[in-house]
Amino acid sequence: MNPVKALENHGQAIWLDFLARGFVAKGDLKALIDTDGVKGVTSNPSIFEKAIGSSDEYDGAISRALKAGDRPVADLFETLAVEDIQNAADVLRPVYDHLNGNDGFVSLEVSPYLAMDTKGTIAEARRLWKDVNRQNLMVKVPATPEGLPAIEHLIGEGISINITLLFSQAVYREVAEAYIAGLEKYVAEGGDPAPVASVASFFVSRIDTAVDKQLDEKIARANDPGERERLSALKGKVAIANAKLAYQDYKRLFAGPRWEKLAARGAKPQRLLWASTGTKNKDYSDVLYVEELIGPNTVNTVPPATLDAFRDHGTVRDSLEENIEDARRVLEELENSGISLDAITAELVKDGVKLFADSADKLYGAVAYKRATSLDGGIDRQQLALGDGIRKAVENSTEEWRASAKIRRLWLKDKSVWTDDDENKWLGWLNSAAAANIADYEDFARRVKGQNFSDAVVLGMGGSSLGPEVLAETFAKKSGFPKLHVLDSTDPAQVQAMEETVDLAHTLFIVSSKSGGTTEPNVMKDYFFDRVTETIGKDKAGHRFIAVTDPGSSLEKTAISQGFARIFHGDPTIGGRYSVLSPFGLVPAAVAGIDVRGLITHALAMVRSCGADVPPHENPGVQLGLAMGLAGLEGRDKVTITSSQKIADFGAWAEQLIAESTGKDGKGLIPIDGEPLGGPSLYGDDRFFIDIRTEGEDDASHDDRLKALEAAGHPVVRIVMKSIDHIGQEFFRFEMATAVAGAILGINPFNQPDVEAAKIKTRELTGAFEKTGSLPAETPVVSTDEADLFTDEHNAAELRKAGADGTLGSWIKAHLSRSDSGDYVALLAYIARNPGTIGSLQKMRLAVRDTHHLATCAEFGPRFLHSTGQAYKGGPDSGLFLQITADDAEDLPVPGQKASFGIIKAAQARGDFDVLTERGRRALRVHLKGDLGSGLSALDAAIAEALS
Repeated sequence: MNPVKALENHGQAIWLDFLARGFVAKGDLKALIDTDGVKGVTSNPSIFEKAIGSSDEYDGAISRALKAGDRPVADLFETLAVEDIQNAADVLRPVYDHLNGNDGFVSLEVSPYLAMDTKGTIAEARRLWKDVNRQNLMVKVPATPEGLPAIEHLIGEGISINITLLFSQAVYREVAEAYIAGLEKYVAEGGDPAPVASVASFFVSRIDTAVDKQLDEKIARANDPGERERLSALKGKVAIANAKLAYQDYKRLFAGPRWEKLAARGAKPQRLLWASTGTKNKDYSDVLYVEELIGPNTVNTVPPATLDAFRDHGTVRDSLEENIEDARRVLEELENSGISLDAITAELVKDGVKLFADSADKLYGAVAYKRATSLDGGIDRQQLALGDGIRKAVENSTEEWRASAKIRRLWLKDKSVWTDDDENKWLGWLNSAAAANIADYEDFARRVKGQNFSDAVVLGMGGSSLGPEVLAETFAKKSGFPKLHVLDSTDPAQVQAMEETVDLAHTLFIVSSKSGGTTEPNVMKDYFFDRVTETIGKDKAGHRFIAVTDPGSSLEKTAISQGFARIFHGDPTIGGRYSVLSPFGLVPAAVAGIDVRGLITHALAMVRSCGADVPPHENPGVQLGLAMGLAGLEGRDKVTITSSQKIADFGAWAEQLIAESTGKDGKGLIPIDGEPLGGPSLYGDDRFFIDIRTEGEDDASHDDRLKALEAAGHPVVRIVMKSIDHIGQEFFRFEMATAVAGAILGINPFNQPDVEAAKIKTRELTGAFEKTGSLPAETPVVSTDEADLFTDEHNAAELRKAGADGTLGSWIKAHLSRSDSGDYVALLAYIARNPGTIGSLQKMRLAVRDTHHLATCAEFGPRFLHSTGQAYKGGPDSGLFLQITADDAEDLPVPGQKASFGIIKAAQARGDFDVLTERGRRALRVHLKGDLGSGLSALDAAIAEALS
């Protein structure tokens, strides 16, 4: 008789340790049942990974599954696995029925990631049992300390369990106790134990591998030939001895009054299943762990190669109870040799959990790759060309993140991923897209459309304004909806320009502030509420305003008292710069008629691509973050963002996210937005380039520059969006990347410790104004016809040493001469932001870049205070700052305050500058006199002179 088939005559069932879709569909499993008497199938992540990742066998199924809607990688795999398990269970169902439920089982494992999570194991096992919905299923649960109570609990609910990763006799006894106790609970609650089945998967060959290694080490050190012979005689014997003695425990545990009481109710004993029975050592018989473990009421689960080998040359005999005393002697000899089997088996459990998790990582990586491929253009493309050094560092860090489960820990809100401070309190952005109440936004959008608004203006700062600004600049005005604007300035000319742009009688104002106490949105709201009241009357003014704020804020109270049309609540666990996919970005999007459902749908595609179940090597957000962070550690800390025309404003949002998140504790990445690409000779070795564009925006000259930069050794990341509708994907990609980069840099990416310092200085100055009617006097270090110049004593002395005298040009030249390789130059202009002033600053910054080959920033205050200001004050001391202020041609009052917009802006500029100098930064303030345009021209001329 076929040796495999003959095993059933000795009371042993053969299960196959293999499963694949085609193997079942083509009838191969059925053939093995018929010819070999195979009575069960086990699966695990490694088996599925080989089946899915190494062939196209599952491509069609993945594509079909995704046509019903995108889903997370783990869910996608589970859909495939459940279908495979159901199909295999159906093929084995006749066996199950023929043997009255005593065999014919298929096993499906709970996630290896849950091996140390009792509650998570219980929840997932319940779900798998329900989803597979086959009586001949066994859910696999590991015999870890956390798994044991889960096993008892699940058996107590009538769920059949395959206990895996079992190596020790002592733990086996605990496993059997968990099974019996679970059955007792199930029976006590009225359950019928007859359909409940379980196997205890006792691992074999791995024990010999571990023991033999230690024996070989002792043999190599032994001087006595007799000792070497005694130790050698133990090789290849320990695993079988261990299993034989476990079987003796089985016979004892499933006998006697306690068990007989359950058996009388129809309960089945928990069979021992020999697992890991493929021979690892080539010196041993390839059927060793089958031939030596044959006995009644047991199972041997074998890989296909072992099955074939045993069919070909296996010998069948009742071996399991042979030489029991010899088995005891083997284990005693091992103990006497100073080798602890208990220590080895404990370590094997840990290694087994890790190996299964490693296999799961490979599996989910394969599924993630197949998902991205199947979605085709559904996921924006990302290409990293990092150069050998950074590429190797990213590869090493990718493996470290995988091995230490950091992406899963990040999603579990484990603050130890970063600095172990309070990071866990600021991770609501991970779920903000999934939590969006799309129906409410759509309903609100319909209401807005029905009210004939011509314009909508966001009054906010930082995270409350920059995300909406990207949406306003990226999407064209939608028919029937108001045109979206953003005001994030206290400059009176800019406030006045906004007032003149919109029709106050038909404008909806969105007052956006998380805390509700931020100065700028509050004074902007006071001003426009007063102007709207004058225009349409006090009783209607509130109907033109909505608030977006955290629950219980002072803005919420104001909104209620002033009769705002609607209050939207933000999530207090989401920081402002991470809030674009929360109400702070989605409310303005809805108001403007942007397709919020589509925005969120596309965003969720990237959320899934960056999910906890996507290993770092296939995780685009993690890859970008590792590259950014590791490049920064190597000195390439100037993250230079170039955006194509359709998404030109994206860099301004990313600039805030990166700078405010990473720039602290003397570390950080300095984002460079708005610099058009030049040739490689214009850049030092401190650059890291990210180019983002939409498909079809081809620019041959721009692409040639990118290729030249890459050829010159600069790291270049290319991101190609399918269309502007995919902008939500990029919001989340960069949020994830920034969080990961923060972990690499060793900082808390969710706080902003240096932003408050400038606010305190500003409050002190405005407080002084409220008391005295003027800001405290200040004395320039020099006064010229064009400008007054201000700085602290230390900077003034350094500048004079560098050649500064009585002219504006000499001070600018001296200031720029203090720059060094790896520095950046930031122009910080507290003036109205408009195309003209933007153009002026661009001309100045490019002149500096092209002459000194330094990274440059062109920022407008006070908006940058809530953005890059954190990095300028708290980040690396590599910035050279030129603050630009000017007298306001006309000022605007703030209703209810003595301080006007111009006074508040001046106080903000001075507060900002004071903090820069107190931090020892190289800073010079130029206060332009007279007409702003003439003053900027004079400054441009002075810079040109300084650079000549």
